[in-house]
Amino acid sequence: MASTIRIVFFGTGGSWPSPERNVMSIGVQVDSDILLFDCGEGTQRQMMKTNMSFMKVKKIFITHYHGDHFLGLAGLVQTMVLNNRKDELEIYGPVSTIDIITKFLSLGYYSLSFPIKLYEIEPPWRKDFGDYEICAIHANHPVPSLSYCFKEKDIPRIDKKKVNSLGLKSEIIEVIRKRGEVNYNGKKIKIEDVMGGIRRGRKIVYSGDTVPYEKMVEFAKDADVLIHEATVDSSLEDRANKYGHSSARQAAEIAKKANARSLFLVHISSRYKNPQPIEKEAQKIFPNSKVPRDLEEFIVKVRKD
Repeated sequence: MASTIRIVFFGTGGSWPSPERNVMSIGVQVDSDILLFDCGEGTQRQMMKTNMSFMKVKKIFITHYHGDHFLGLAGLVQTMVLNNRKDELEIYGPVSTIDIITKFLSLGYYSLSFPIKLYEIEPPWRKDFGDYEICAIHANHPVPSLSYCFKEKDIPRIDKKKVNSLGLKSEIIEVIRKRGEVNYNGKKIKIEDVMGGIRRGRKIVYSGDTVPYEKMVEFAKDADVLIHEATVDSSLEDRANKYGHSSARQAAEIAKKANARSLFLVHISSRYKNPQPIEKEAQKIFPNSKVPRDLEEFIVKVRKD
């Protein structure tokens, strides 16, 4: 289990940048791993304003190929090249990812200094990355689109009294966690001998652009953090739904039904210079709702229950 999971909102606006908000990009740091969800234009410059280094991004997950979600990718990659990156970069996205990204990254005169692997996702999709897994489902949007779920793996809780009674050192406990058992001083000790329940892994769900739909409720069930688009307030809900977007009211209803712990509202229309109408509308239904500012950070804490 990771010691730290941190979310940084590099861009929280929809459709095009505004003086108040850049377009969509969200960083998730899992200890030393940095995952990027969407990469709107200017993402690398936004990252430079934080202590989350663009050079340490290992995986990028694109929800869909509307410009406000991926146009920063070419600039980010070329900036990595200019900073002499050597580490491999993985990019995941919906159908046509290989064709679109291959063409997009070929723009301009430069040579890649590091390998890039492209993956096309066909939901339902799940991939194991060791301490965590990423899942994807189809979003309800006019173009091929994905919603993503980051899920840290559950691990056994260690009962200190049991550990002390067996005279075990901390390094032995870590071996037992990884292998399930260990031979120690001539005795086989199993994970069950030192367990005190299960520590549930943290869960983060990102909707991408989507009309609200019931499948998202199950996908986001018990999420520690639900990041859901809320392009407008409910007065413009019908129009938003027509173009494949959700209102703040609808996002809050999803969070409530899913029993999420917290809701972050993103993809805010540039018509809102002040996001209070969006935030207050959601809070009436789901009190722990927030419209994050660009560059705002959030630590996802382990549940104590």
